[in-house]
Amino acid sequence: MESPTLDELTLLHANVCQALGDPKRILILYALHEQPRHVSLLADDLDMPQPTVSRHLAILRQRALVTTQREGTAVIYHLADSRIINILNNMRQVLRDAIAHQTTLLS
Repeated sequence: MESPTLDELTLLHANVCQALGDPKRILILYALHEQPRHVSLLADDLDMPQPTVSRHLAILRQRALVTTQREGTAVIYHLADSRIINILNNMRQVLRDAIAHQTTLLS
């Protein structure tokens, strides 16, 4: 893959990084990776108020990280691309490794 341009990185930051800027949105992505859900079930499963989950889902949907499917009157939310979970897992591992390294340096 070629080196990223400033324009591409600006788009990445605006569309993905800012969407991941709230831990609640990351929890929502992990939950939807497990199973697509209606906003009410998602709110119950994550122990968050439904309006909060709806607000975060709107941001994730605007950024194309989640999609919707209508089933009668219900709207079911789905993870748009499971690769985001792989990316999040890699970022979590980088964090763990950095913490372990810092702990080693302090010992």
